[in-house]
Amino acid sequence: MLVVPSAFQRVNREPLWHAPITLKLCLNQWVVCFCHYLVVNVCLPCVFTRVFGTGVNNTPQNGGHPGDTPVPKEDPDSPHGKVELKKKVTLLRGISIIIGTIIGAGIFISPKGILKNSGSVGISLVVWIACGVLSLFGALSYAELGTSIKKSGGHYTYILEAFGPQMAFIRLWADIIAIRPAGLAVISLAFGQYILEPIFMPCGVPEIAIKLATSIGITSVMYLNSMSTSWTNRIQILLTFCKLLAVATIIVPGLYMLFKGETRNFENAFDVSNIKLTGLPLAFYSGMYAYSGWFYLNFVTEEVENPEKTVPLAICISMAIVTSCYVLTNVAYYTVMSAEELLASQSVAVTFAEKTMGNFSVAVPVFVALSCFGTMNGCLFAFSRMFYVASREGHLPEVLSMIHVRRHTPLAAVIILYPMTVFQLFVGDIYSLLNFMSFLRWLFIGVAVLGLIYMRYTRPDMPRPFKVPLFIPAIFSLTCFFMVFLSLYSDPVNTGIGFAISLTGIPAYYIFIVFDRRPKWLQKNSFNRSVQIILEVIPAEH
Repeated sequence: MLVVPSAFQRVNREPLWHAPITLKLCLNQWVVCFCHYLVVNVCLPCVFTRVFGTGVNNTPQNGGHPGDTPVPKEDPDSPHGKVELKKKVTLLRGISIIIGTIIGAGIFISPKGILKNSGSVGISLVVWIACGVLSLFGALSYAELGTSIKKSGGHYTYILEAFGPQMAFIRLWADIIAIRPAGLAVISLAFGQYILEPIFMPCGVPEIAIKLATSIGITSVMYLNSMSTSWTNRIQILLTFCKLLAVATIIVPGLYMLFKGETRNFENAFDVSNIKLTGLPLAFYSGMYAYSGWFYLNFVTEEVENPEKTVPLAICISMAIVTSCYVLTNVAYYTVMSAEELLASQSVAVTFAEKTMGNFSVAVPVFVALSCFGTMNGCLFAFSRMFYVASREGHLPEVLSMIHVRRHTPLAAVIILYPMTVFQLFVGDIYSLLNFMSFLRWLFIGVAVLGLIYMRYTRPDMPRPFKVPLFIPAIFSLTCFFMVFLSLYSDPVNTGIGFAISLTGIPAYYIFIVFDRRPKWLQKNSFNRSVQIILEVIPAEH
């Protein structure tokens, strides 16, 4: 008789891997189990044999019989013990997550928004430094939040702890319907564009080829995050070193030429004749956006080794490295190119390479693609943990908070982003959606940091291993709210639409959470059991 995995018992929270399914099981459970059998025992062995030269081990174990579903082995990368998220994010991995998500394609392609709105080379460098300091203030505020509230989830978790579930759900709602899938799709499109550019040079890359390459990139990142947390972090470290190497290839020749006396582009660097009061705030807006990503380590706090020390140290080291890289890269650009040339360039790094390294400029798109891939990897790693925590709090389906029994990854929380991202990739105007929702990022980050100040008075006895002076979160929260006001002033239509979309989270909260009017198929235990069987996930053990 064919033996396949049965449903998971919810009493002892352990999978029954060998219990035979009797004829009393309903038809849909038979279909689910048969599909699982085909995937595990037919499809995967073929794929592994052809691709990796090895198959899935089906040798009977523990007294089993040929044809039985094999007892799942522990991933050699995963420690034995409870089924839970493991603490595998070390200091180096934490630094790589922050740097890898902050440094994207922008510094290589179009760092001209600040120059355009600041009006001069010198003022633009001051803005880069000031935005780095302000971002450090935000990062230090999140370091206190991350060490006092040792939960993953980032903004969502801190708003939940400070202001309750309704405000946290509105943040989650905006993330799910627009911000996270659209943001990941845009980063992935940049990857698809630049990974193919050397192949199609000097012609343009066809749009369908970009989207196919983008889909492959998204699939690769999803697979990596699904299979192993350790390998996800190792790849992130490698990609971070690639990013820093790419930045170094710009900084080193630029500074070399500067020390040789190429300073003509810095003459009258602080000429204020072109500065406009309406443009300077927009320059700061562009700068703050370029530094965004410093908060992603707080999305995975539960997986950080010794978070009381690792989180603040990783944040401070990362922000110092990123700020130095950004300022020195722009100094290198200005050494080689005039302000007019930089503003006219479609790809600043390519123009720089053509002027300083000749044919080496063809490697720049590859560096940009690797940079985008690192950002994709870091973002997905962080996003999935937010969905995992939201599910654990009852704001998302329960299965999203379950862990793979061998690989100890939140498999369902990782996979849920895949169809949402691919859908937005092929359907709709992603950039318009991002314009609608971008201001919400600063609104909710400001609310989360304001929650730090609020909890200083409402929860004074909360343990705070790392504590910042109150002026730091106060200045940063005011900066965030100023960014929101600036969005309303500069683009009231798109900002208003985004605000209206986010407000739909209020009725959604009462319908789905307060009154529990979720779809009937989602409320059935058979849904969770079916997904558990297919994905081999169970509730985390605490």
